[in-house]
Amino acid sequence: MANNLSAELTQHLNSRHFYPAAAWLQSFVSGTRPNTALPALKQTALFRLLATDITASLQAPTHTMFPQDALSPGTQTRTIAGPIICQVLDIEEIGLSRWAQVEQIEAKERGETTKGREIVRVVEDENEGGTVAPAVHSKGPFKLLLQDAKGAQIYAVDLRGIEGINTSMAMGTKLLLRNTDIRRAVAMLEPGNVQVLGGKIDALDKVWRDGRKERLMNAVKIAGEGVNT
Repeated sequence: MANNLSAELTQHLNSRHFYPAAAWLQSFVSGTRPNTALPALKQTALFRLLATDITASLQAPTHTMFPQDALSPGTQTRTIAGPIICQVLDIEEIGLSRWAQVEQIEAKERGETTKGREIVRVVEDENEGGTVAPAVHSKGPFKLLLQDAKGAQIYAVDLRGIEGINTSMAMGTKLLLRNTDIRRAVAMLEPGNVQVLGGKIDALDKVWRDGRKERLMNAVKIAGEGVNT
């Protein structure tokens, strides 16, 4: 029975370009409740994988990895067909000065956000327990650090404003890349070749978020940026 379930789940996940490692799949199957409907198990398995570090939970068939030559700055242009599942390790808004990003973080810490040129104070909604003002996402362009299931890392840039890519996204978010141009070891993300799948690695996201302001401030000092940058 367990073997049949493993085969069903493997087929389902493979169809979505996830190739689970045997140890991960065995652990998942052994933890399932008897008589759970197969569609629910398939959905749960995918959800759980999205919340993992793919270097530990996925196998890495050759076609699902970044080619080694594409990671070399000496390779001017290379197109990778994929599909490749990768996870976001870092993101930086390169269209806004680091000092301005520090100011945004500090405004958020004060409970403020901006709408156009107007500063809006975010207050708790007593009835709903939420906030009155909506979250304001960064606009980009963005530079990301991506990692495939084998652990290879590559920088990527989003110059087009892809839905779901911004500095509010969780670290460990999974992306699916297809037919992606790589120029001098940088992947060029386009709306037609990247799909944001979601997911999150809790520990990675916490460390990244807690340390973001300090990293930006250190970069400001090194670059000599100031309030007028």
